[in-house]
Amino acid sequence: MRERKPVRLDGKVAIVTGSGRGLGHAYALALAAAGAAVVVNDLDADVAEKTAEEIRGAGGQAVAEVCAVGSAESADALVGRAVSEFGRLDVMCTNAGALRDRTLVKVTDEEFDLVVDSHVRGTFTCGRAAVRRFREQGGGGRLILVGSPAGQYGGFGQTAYAASKAAIIAMVRVWSVETAKLGVTVNAIVPTALTRMAATIPSLTEAVAAVEAGGPVPADLRRRGIGTVEDVAPLVVYLSSDEAAGVTGQYLGFGGDKFAIWAHPKEAFVTHRDGGWSADQLAEDFAGFAEHLQSHTPPGR
Repeated sequence: MRERKPVRLDGKVAIVTGSGRGLGHAYALALAAAGAAVVVNDLDADVAEKTAEEIRGAGGQAVAEVCAVGSAESADALVGRAVSEFGRLDVMCTNAGALRDRTLVKVTDEEFDLVVDSHVRGTFTCGRAAVRRFREQGGGGRLILVGSPAGQYGGFGQTAYAASKAAIIAMVRVWSVETAKLGVTVNAIVPTALTRMAATIPSLTEAVAAVEAGGPVPADLRRRGIGTVEDVAPLVVYLSSDEAAGVTGQYLGFGGDKFAIWAHPKEAFVTHRDGGWSADQLAEDFAGFAEHLQSHTPPGR
């Protein structure tokens, strides 16, 4: 058996939004370790520059671009920085986004707009700017969008966040078709890790604190797909590589010891009635449909 060569990203240039901390930080470090030059982005100038310095200190190439994602100007600045510093762009990983958990009756317009603008508009503008650059320079490219289990199942108190992550999954469906002729792949990762965000979930608060203190992730959590931020980073590296050229339009769950491929939505039940239904007829027939209704409770909840 031929020995497989290591997955390398030498000569490639990547942007990772929201990469000063957490999962984005892990993605940026892993991409750089595989040979990519990285534009580190964050709202916080100190953590953005610290991440870039960490990459350079390990022998990699990185610069920090401080801005809030969402506007076209920010997206263009990120792509422009990649091109001016490193000459091209190959990978756009849209990781940045805000979280403001509130139940429906408590969430404010300002909180909703902040979450949607950072996740949905931020993904849209950065994706658009990247594809424009990919088309201009030729040779394809990689869009790696960041989803969440909340975008698949929903989550109590996560109206804005779950809606945003579901929208990102919809972008994958559309963009993977639209950009195929350019040689651009578009995929979503659905990561799970013990982050500051996970610490807000009561059942994970203690585990996050223990891991931050240097302890191991419990084996049962790893089996469920919950590990460290570093556990998720290899998927970003793989999807950025030439080896993943044939992988597009996918939603890939990753974390701990678990890898998952999410299914595309499909009709769970179909029936027909000649001439259609009246409300009265629906009332009569619905008892026969009821066994096919979908659970409104996420698995494991």
